[in-house]
Amino acid sequence: MSDGPKFDCRHYLGDRPCVYGGACEGCKHYAPMGTRILVVKLAAAGDVLRSTAVLPGLRAAFEPAHVTWVTERPSVTLLRDHPLLDRLATFGFDAWLTLSRQVFDLVVCLDKDPRAAAFAGSMQAKRRSGFGLTEWGTVTALNEGAGYDLALGLSNERKFHENTRSYPAIVCDVAGVEYRREPYIMALAPEDVGRADAFIEALRLAEPVVGLNVGAGPVFARKAWTAAGYAEVSRRIKKELGGSCLVLGGPDDRERMEDVLTLSGGTATDGGLHELGEFAAVVGRLDALVTGDTMALHIAVALGVPTVAIFGPTVPQEIDLYDRGTKIVSGASCAPCYRRSCDIEPSCMDAVGADEVFDALRSLISEEA
Repeated sequence: MSDGPKFDCRHYLGDRPCVYGGACEGCKHYAPMGTRILVVKLAAAGDVLRSTAVLPGLRAAFEPAHVTWVTERPSVTLLRDHPLLDRLATFGFDAWLTLSRQVFDLVVCLDKDPRAAAFAGSMQAKRRSGFGLTEWGTVTALNEGAGYDLALGLSNERKFHENTRSYPAIVCDVAGVEYRREPYIMALAPEDVGRADAFIEALRLAEPVVGLNVGAGPVFARKAWTAAGYAEVSRRIKKELGGSCLVLGGPDDRERMEDVLTLSGGTATDGGLHELGEFAAVVGRLDALVTGDTMALHIAVALGVPTVAIFGPTVPQEIDLYDRGTKIVSGASCAPCYRRSCDIEPSCMDAVGADEVFDALRSLISEEA
């Protein structure tokens, strides 16, 4: 390139000097973008976070690389300041307008979703992997790894019983990169860490501090463990470990949080409601977390927080705790099922006892001590 502006430099801004402040001519900080990669993964937030398992593989395969990630607004906080991302774009017309005029060496669509596949397919790309759209507007696989994932979604037998691979391993195959079981990570914003620290310190909690994440999202039925179970674990943590429990959840989980607090007999503390970034920072302060298969689980994994994960209607083998946790799997004959509604009593989560959860938690805390 000539001694004019270095348009392919990862530091180049165009409307103002870059962080180094000097002219492009002769700049010793010139850093070509290298392989330009666009990753499209829109939803759901927990899946977006654990899909970042593809980033180490992409970096290893295409170094130097410049990686742009497109996601929906609720997930932006989870990817903000990620050390393996160069750019983060919020899904929408503005992102499409800017990105569609660029040329990428590789476009990866990780979503089996028509919107995501259409967005990714509209980009100029030398190579593609993941998912695309057929002429009928239906989702298709663009490579062998994506074909495996597509087949899982079309067969309950394959997904529930035959597959033994974790979600991070599968998503790396979808992207067409090697999976070396490197844990996915999350960067916490300093302001969120500061607010979480102040919140936790004001409570003056006895250690170990265990989070009880009582919600589980609205998509699948019976995903949340019982309020009575969480309350019993809280009582035993205080009595047998001398520790504290912080009841956590999102805005839609407030009623369940109140139930656990009431049933705990004063042994649990209200964790309150927080914006997503601050919630993640609170999770990062815990000595351990007890949760169902939900976003808090993926945040804990990304932050390296020891976790007891309870599974009923969803598939435990797709979750990798990276040797920092224990899975408790319901023994109900109907599980897993991924049903959107369920009136079976007792439910699959009713089959999980507080003794089993507490014993797993106690062992986990002992290992970490």
